[in-house]
Amino acid sequence: MATGQSRSSNNNSNSNSLLVPQASSALDQLKYEVAQELGIQIPQDGYYGYMTSYDTGSIGGSITRRLVQIAEQQLAGASNNFSR
Repeated sequence: MATGQSRSSNNNSNSNSLLVPQASSALDQLKYEVAQELGIQIPQDGYYGYMTSYDTGSIGGSITRRLVQIAEQQLAGASNNFSR
């Protein structure tokens, strides 16, 4: 942990909880899109126990890269609006 941080400073008991609960369906859609692009079949029953950690990690990493790219584009657009 970084200096000055403590575990008690996190009010959520689950660090994976969404800050915007309405984003859940958009993230699920993104997960299926990324998996399809990577050629990975996601189980329809929702049980991921038979998937390899490599495959699930590939999906998660690709989602993270895409979300960072989207955020960078939005920030670049916002900074262009302020410079006018």
